[in-house]
Amino acid sequence: MGMNVGSSSGGEDEVVSTINTTPLVDVMLVLLIIFLITVPVVTQSIALNLPKETNVVRVTKPENIELSVSKDGDVYWGAKLVPDMEELVKRLGKESVKNPQPEVHIRGDDKSRYESVGRVVFACQRAGIMKISFVTEPPARGG
Repeated sequence: MGMNVGSSSGGEDEVVSTINTTPLVDVMLVLLIIFLITVPVVTQSIALNLPKETNVVRVTKPENIELSVSKDGDVYWGAKLVPDMEELVKRLGKESVKNPQPEVHIRGDDKSRYESVGRVVFACQRAGIMKISFVTEPPARGG
């Protein structure tokens, strides 16, 4: 705030209606300096090599094994229902000894539980399958 000390005409006290913005500018400059100093400290992070997204076209070979998991947790080998996990492990075990070993492509319904897909992955592991792929729907293009 400003203040007139001198006398003016008539000796009446006049109200100064101007705002002194110098303290406001000083505070803003100090805040700006603090902000500029602290931002580089906050944005520093550990150097990592993040994985790159790859979009590999799936090549379907006749020897590949297509396993599907329905939303109810049922497992299908191609289009045929597999009755239980022990049967799946036994069938995968027969396939795992082939040379070259076939790939397993797992297609899981988006409403299926993770547990159901996890059981199929575990069955592949127990049978000795080395390569498992998950089949997904590509994202819709456009808006």
